[in-house]
Amino acid sequence: MAKIGIFVGTVYGNSLLVAEEAEPILQEQGHNVNVFEDPTLAEWNDYSNDVVLVITSTTGQGDFPDSIAELVNGVKEKLGYQPTLRYGVIALGDSSYDHFCGAGKTFDALLQEQSAQRVGEILLVDATENPEPETVTSPWVESWGKLL
Repeated sequence: MAKIGIFVGTVYGNSLLVAEEAEPILQEQGHNVNVFEDPTLAEWNDYSNDVVLVITSTTGQGDFPDSIAELVNGVKEKLGYQPTLRYGVIALGDSSYDHFCGAGKTFDALLQEQSAQRVGEILLVDATENPEPETVTSPWVESWGKLL
């Protein structure tokens, strides 16, 4: 089974809650899973030949939460080509804002540019429709884990 790092970008804790709900689902499938609440580039690099699941909310004008912004900058500025990385993205947002799920979409685009291999489709979770995001994310995580 896969070695999976869950990298969390959160402000109010919803992304962390989703990550904490995802961890046992993936473990039950036999995966080795670690959650990184304040992720570093070194931790990301530990998964360069494995799998990452990015779970992030969006702030401001499509910006990243402070907890993951430094990681994103490091991935963008220092890594470049990541063809051996497999990944998934769960983006949390609010469709009443112009840049709905902007952080997750931006991270996905960055990883695509770096030739990382996305597993499945990006999941966009709208807080106005799903105030308890895990009702949407948990079934997605279960399906995603089976693709690995």
